Parts: sequence; C-alpha cells; structure tokens
Amino acid sequence: MKRDPACIRCIFVDDEPIGLSVLQSHAGKVPVLNVLGAFSSGAEALAFIKDNPVDLIFLDIQMPDLSGLELARILSPSVHIVFTTAHSQYAVEGFDLAATDYLLKPIGLGRFLQTTDRVTAQFSKIVNGSKPCDYIFVKTGYDWARIDLDSLLYIEADRNYLTFHASDRKVLTRMKLAEIFEKLPREAFVQIHKSFVISVSKIDKIERHQITLAGRVLPLSATFRDYLLARLG
Repeated sequence: MKRDPACIRCIFVDDEPIGLSVLQSHAGKVPVLNVLGAFSSGAEALAFIKDNPVDLIFLDIQMPDLSGLELARILSPSVHIVFTTAHSQYAVEGFDLAATDYLLKPIGLGRFLQTTDRVTAQFSKIVNGSKPCDYIFVKTGYDWARIDLDSLLYIEADRNYLTFHASDRKVLTRMKLAEIFEKLPREAFVQIHKSFVISVSKIDKIERHQITLAGRVLPLSATFRDYLLARLG
C-alpha cells in the first residue's frame, strides 16, 4: 500500500528549547506535517528513529553529544534532512550530505513554508512512483486549503495574488502565477494568457482570441495560442 503524500512524518532535533519551540509553532500551520516528536539531542533522536519510521528531520547541526552532521551520515538515504543552524559556514557541508534544505536561524515562517513546499513536492513523487499529485495545498491567511486538481477550472492572476476557480468554490492566495504553474502537471494544465492558467480537460471551445470553459469566457493571447493549438492538434 502506498503512503499518503499528504502525511509526512517528521521530527525536530535541537539542543536549544527555543529552537524546538519555533519549529513546532511553524509546523502547526502546515497540515501535511505529522510531528512525531521533538528531541534535544542527536542520540535521543537516533534511538527514536530506530523504532519509528520517519520521513523528514529538521536537524540542528551543533549539538554536544552527536552533531547533526554526524547523525545525518548515519541515517537512511530515504530520510529527508533539513539542517537548522545559526552558523552559515555549515551550509556547504550540509548540502554535501544531500540535505533537502538548510535553514538559517532565526527561522521565519515564510522560509519554513518554502522548505515544506519543497519537501512535499519531492515526497509526493516518491510515494506516487513519480506520478504528479492529484491535489495541491495553497496558503490562505494562516490556514492551508486543499484543492483537488480534478475540480480546478482555472487560475487567475492579479498582481501578486491568485484566485483558484474550482467547480465548487474560489480560493484566494498570495502567490505569483509562475510559482504555482511549476507545481501543476503539465499534461493537465496550460497557460493561455499572462494572467490565466486553465485545465485542458475543461475546455469547451477555442476561438481566435478567447477560450470558453465551463461556461466562462477567458482571453487567449497570441503568445500562447500557437503552443496550445499545436499541443491539442
């Protein structure tokens, strides 16, 4: 049975209580993270991992008994590692160990969310056999909204904001169109205008300067029209 990519089992390892507190606070805003534990030493974390499957570790580098770098060398390659430290000089060595990311303290929520987005994308490919995920999560204020791609009609951009038009609702988020387009399966979605990405399967009619889908008429720019027609032809 395949693991659910919407549930990533993670732990935090940091010998400073404030470091653990910040990570736990940020993780509470990310529904896909299932936090299994928080540990103040590498030895404690290693003992836990031996008996409990873990997908992701947020790992401090400087710790007294077993450093984060030493622990990373012991772990299975299947475990995603995100190093956390106040010292940027460890970044190169961290990435040499194939770390997923490197967070410099103090860790802001925005930077934390960038990392979890990256991990979620990588993890989804693994558990789905490199098949694209059939849903996405987008941030709405302090919460996250799940959008099933089958129900998504089109995405509309207005400066730094996007509106996701689904068959049953609209979802507004602060993001650029290029950012979300990279996360969508290219066989299912196509850009038709600088401000619009649409679901190919929802197209009803294509005209010279516009597209009709699900009863809505959207602009089709010359920049994207030739590509769209070649792809559909």
